[in-house]
Amino acid sequence: MEINVNFLDNLRLEAKFDDFTVITDQPIRYKGDGSAPSPFDYFLASSALCAAYFVRVYCLSRDIPTHNIRLSQNNIVDPENRYNQIFKIQVELPEDISEKDRQGILRSIDRCTVKKVVQTGPEFQIETVENLAEDAQALLMVQPDAEHRTFIEGKDLPLEQTIANMTKILADLGMKIEIASWRNIVPHVWSLHIRDAASPMCFTNGKGATKEAALCSALGEFIERLNCNFFYNDQFFGEEIANSEFVHYPNEKWFVPGPDDELPDGILDDYTLAIYNPDGELAGSNLIDTNSGRADRGICSLPFVRKSDGEVVYFPSNLIENLFLSNGMSAGNTLAEAQVQCLSEIFERAVKKEIIEQEIALPDVPREVLEQYPDICEAIVELEKQGFPILVKDASLGGQFPVMCVTLMNPRTGGVFASFGAHPSFHVALERSLTELMQGRSFEGLNDVPPPTFNSLAVTEPQNFVEHFIDSTGVVSWRFFSAKPDYDFVEWDFSGEHKDTNATEATHLFDILEEMGEEVYMAVYEDLGAAACRILVPGYSEVYPVEDLIWDNTNKALGFREDILNLHSLGDDALEDLAERLEESQLDNYETIINLIGVEFDENTVWGQLTILELKLLIYLALQRHEEALELVETFLQYNDNTVERGLFYQAVNAVLEIALDDELELEDYLANLQRMFGEEVMAAVVGSVNGSVRFHGLTPTNMQLEGLDKHLRLIDSYKKLHAARAAKMGG
Repeated sequence: MEINVNFLDNLRLEAKFDDFTVITDQPIRYKGDGSAPSPFDYFLASSALCAAYFVRVYCLSRDIPTHNIRLSQNNIVDPENRYNQIFKIQVELPEDISEKDRQGILRSIDRCTVKKVVQTGPEFQIETVENLAEDAQALLMVQPDAEHRTFIEGKDLPLEQTIANMTKILADLGMKIEIASWRNIVPHVWSLHIRDAASPMCFTNGKGATKEAALCSALGEFIERLNCNFFYNDQFFGEEIANSEFVHYPNEKWFVPGPDDELPDGILDDYTLAIYNPDGELAGSNLIDTNSGRADRGICSLPFVRKSDGEVVYFPSNLIENLFLSNGMSAGNTLAEAQVQCLSEIFERAVKKEIIEQEIALPDVPREVLEQYPDICEAIVELEKQGFPILVKDASLGGQFPVMCVTLMNPRTGGVFASFGAHPSFHVALERSLTELMQGRSFEGLNDVPPPTFNSLAVTEPQNFVEHFIDSTGVVSWRFFSAKPDYDFVEWDFSGEHKDTNATEATHLFDILEEMGEEVYMAVYEDLGAAACRILVPGYSEVYPVEDLIWDNTNKALGFREDILNLHSLGDDALEDLAERLEESQLDNYETIINLIGVEFDENTVWGQLTILELKLLIYLALQRHEEALELVETFLQYNDNTVERGLFYQAVNAVLEIALDDELELEDYLANLQRMFGEEVMAAVVGSVNGSVRFHGLTPTNMQLEGLDKHLRLIDSYKKLHAARAAKMGG
């Protein structure tokens, strides 16, 4: 994590990281102003808070209330050496907590991250640089040489060279990548989280059997998502990019819908139109891209090559971002390596969907086959020692597809977690299933997985597959665990005659799709310096249902974005119109404004928590439509998951609206005690909101230039680096 420090007045300092700011000072006796804790005080507090966090996680996973648990920490200083200290953490537990849970709570404290880092002894490296903003690398990896050449199956270059190449690509783009966390809680299973230090919303996770393999995985995913613009999916690019010569890629084309909003000629082909517009209901306006919102320019479309005949077909960027998410994108040392990874993931997700939705029972991998892979067996043994039974299944559906499955059962909660992996090599697919299972997870995190069900509707519901796609936490059927498999076990191998050759494996995977009758479309992106591709298999590799193009399209943002960002400057007529459109849209009242308009707000602000329901409520207050406002206030309070402060504000609004709407009540009779209850500052805002003198309490003014929206501006700055690199290639 990158922490930037600013020097304030006197001895006050300001540390900025992610979306947070921490102020430190020194006591008056040390010539400070005593306005904030000292840096060392924060350090001490971090240890106690980290310990308390692990207690909380343990108790939440076992439904143990924490309101009677108390924790404190004292640091005992050695009088001979003030740097030699004992951190004494004490926990007071209620009598009704069992001895087993008492020991469990103490063990959970022992896992405190701050404690482990201190005990390990961090290494401090101090240096000067010419320019902090241009100091390129936070990844301190050894440069490749003759002694550091680690080859693994599926990679066309050694891991060390792959890391160096990908790191340089990101550095050349001006992106400072930092490793935010590592996990290695069982042998031969590594995962990590990396992110752009300047824009932490741009992040990826990596996994692998070794530390280096996991880092390659994370860097490759980062580069693939840059190439395919995935980090910026659904996000508003801002007016500068929207008005530039190209928005997404230099080779994009814009197609203007017909006079009656018909789909224009030139987009898609007969094969894909039959999939995406079977009933002729899809309109041109459904395909305007969310990122630019430039309906006047038409439908922004991207070229893909149809594999069957090499013809170029233009796919609307809106269609891709709405239906495919990150499915079907990859980067590698070579294009063939990227294709194998890309196609493997497409098969993994499609087969996983088929297995889950059809409640298929898979065959176990025989013990003698599993024992061929001792590292995988060692990791499984360690998981089972921790109390998690593991099932290893062949998910190839009788040898048709290169897919494996590792399923974890949690007897403590009754939950199960089915993890899938794919690759032409049986071994690699099995390894990926296992590493995916534990990617970014702690043992406590495995308490959140849902229990299986015999309810077929819950399993086949489209959102269940989306949850499986995002983090594999969807529901699976109890039928999946039947001892009578629907397919026989096959020790398959899709590597072809020339094993470990990505070109051969890619051809074999393309052949499977051709034999299935699937048409394949591919875009290759090499402008940023790496081989990356995006493969679409219409009707097979989508994540969201095709109907979403009409009924739940992300470009619904275009009907609201400008008015919401200009909310404070709208007159009453415009506010009336906005409220009416929000009501008629039938949008979910609990959808966030962040999600609705594709603009990122600081989550610690009112904007960051704002829902459609609360926005309508604030508009009704501004318009003095008290009856509608009261109805929404009551709904807000009934289902409020906002901050305590916001909840109290609306409790007070509810009381004042009740008084205002009752002819027999006078506010003056209640104001004094309302002020005692909620405070004078809150009541001033409440009374002003109800009488119209205060509009949109808690919402800072915004505009289409996104002034003050630092989180979103950092995201746009990240995209501008890609945009500039593509423009330079186009100019060169």
